[in-house]
Amino acid sequence: MPDTPVSVRHEPAAERYLLLVSGQPCGEARYLEHGEQVVFTHTEVDPSLSGQGLGSALARGALEDVRRRGRRIVARCAFIADYLQRHDDWDDLVDPP
Repeated sequence: MPDTPVSVRHEPAAERYLLLVSGQPCGEARYLEHGEQVVFTHTEVDPSLSGQGLGSALARGALEDVRRRGRRIVARCAFIADYLQRHDDWDDLVDPP
C-alpha cells in the first residue's frame, strides 16, 4: 500500500483515533481520558490489511496527537504497549498502567 493515502483522525466524542485508508475507516485505537492521561484500552485494524504497517501508522498518529495535546500515555492495550516497547521515542510520555 505504498501509494495509498493513510491518515489518523482523532474523534474525541467517541474517545478513539480512527485509521483511514483511502478515506475509508479501517481501524481504531480506543482510549479513556483521565485528567492529563490518555489510557489506551483497545486497538484494532481490519484483519485483511494485516502486515502492511497500518497498525503502526495508527499507533504513531494517535501518540503524536497525545504529545501535541500535552497529555501522558497509559497503555492498557497490548498493541499500544508493544508498540511503545519497540519505540523508545515515546518514553517521556509514558506512565505505568
